[in-house]
Amino acid sequence: MVILGTWRGERLTVSVRERERSLTVSTFWDGGLFTAAYEGGGRPRTFITQGTVYRRALDGRMLAKWRPKGMLRQRRWLSQEEALALEAKGRALLQALYADFQAGRVEANGELPPLGHTLFQRAIAWDEAKSRADAQRYREIYLPIGILPPDQYSAIVLQATLGCSFNTCTFCTFYRDRPFRIKAPDEFKQHALAVKDFIGEGIYLRHGIFLGDANALVVPMRRLVPLMEAALDVFPQAWGGFYAFLDGFSGEKKTAQDYAQLASLGLKRVYIGMESGHAPLLHFLHKPGEPEDVLHTVKAMKAGGVAVGIIILIGAGGHVYADAHVRDTIALLNAMPLDDRDMIYFSELVVTDDMPYARDAAAANLRPLTHEECVAQEKAIRSGLRFQGKRPIISRYDIREFVY
Repeated sequence: MVILGTWRGERLTVSVRERERSLTVSTFWDGGLFTAAYEGGGRPRTFITQGTVYRRALDGRMLAKWRPKGMLRQRRWLSQEEALALEAKGRALLQALYADFQAGRVEANGELPPLGHTLFQRAIAWDEAKSRADAQRYREIYLPIGILPPDQYSAIVLQATLGCSFNTCTFCTFYRDRPFRIKAPDEFKQHALAVKDFIGEGIYLRHGIFLGDANALVVPMRRLVPLMEAALDVFPQAWGGFYAFLDGFSGEKKTAQDYAQLASLGLKRVYIGMESGHAPLLHFLHKPGEPEDVLHTVKAMKAGGVAVGIIILIGAGGHVYADAHVRDTIALLNAMPLDDRDMIYFSELVVTDDMPYARDAAAANLRPLTHEECVAQEKAIRSGLRFQGKRPIISRYDIREFVY
């Protein structure tokens, strides 16, 4: 339900979404247009003001994103004090607006439905103490979630494994702090129950279960199936199915029959960090296999009825590997039986000083590609792709945008 009207002489939009149990308010507030969105339990989700979008993560952190005129998009993580202040600004808006709704001082094309009253009250009750306690509860349930594919940012993450099974990629530092471990079914089920309780009414804004951490599908079948069954005991299969990462190079090689069994349990799509089709570049990145390993894995998944998401690392290897990276990546992608259930992501390499990649690139005298050169490299790969049937979804993947 969308309520349109005026409040204190300014335009007002209030959206109460029954299915998602969510509340969004947009009006002029505190010197400018302000939008605030909340989950059903009152947890803040998004704020928009003065051209900046703020996304609150479940751990209480908040990412600000904006784009100055003529420039690339900018991002920064707010301090805890800044994030709490923005939550307080949204809460003050809701308190004032809700009081005027109750007093009949809002001119609108409709009245708040019963759910609207509930959502206003819950969001107003979400004060600083509750926000801090919520963030602490998150840290008790989860280890830090390093990354998800963009289409999975609204999934429910269940950490069936911790860490990465090989953890050698020089461009990734997400899991350096933890050894790889597979949870026992009972431990995992307790984790899933805790996640369900923590997310609460926010569950209606989420779709699908993402099995973490970095390489959950490497788990042998005899251990993976009980983990998925434990998740299904907590979350119904109809919630959207399972999704997960797999490196595509190492670990137990599952057959098409294995993937068919996993599909019967609800596995929908597996995301593979292929990075490149050029073997020497993969070796430079310390990937644990050959391009042919990824092709074999993709064919097995597709034969078993599971879709794939292939991730290509744009800019990897700098100018030295650029031409071969384009040529061999095109060849490998074109050899895959991809269709419109699949995805190809282009992720531009982001290098930080603490990465082994930075050290190796300097030692090899690699000149990094500029952003413009990365855009051209992505365009070159896209232009060479040929598909036998329907095209997969092709999109960009910026790891700096990740918020869970």
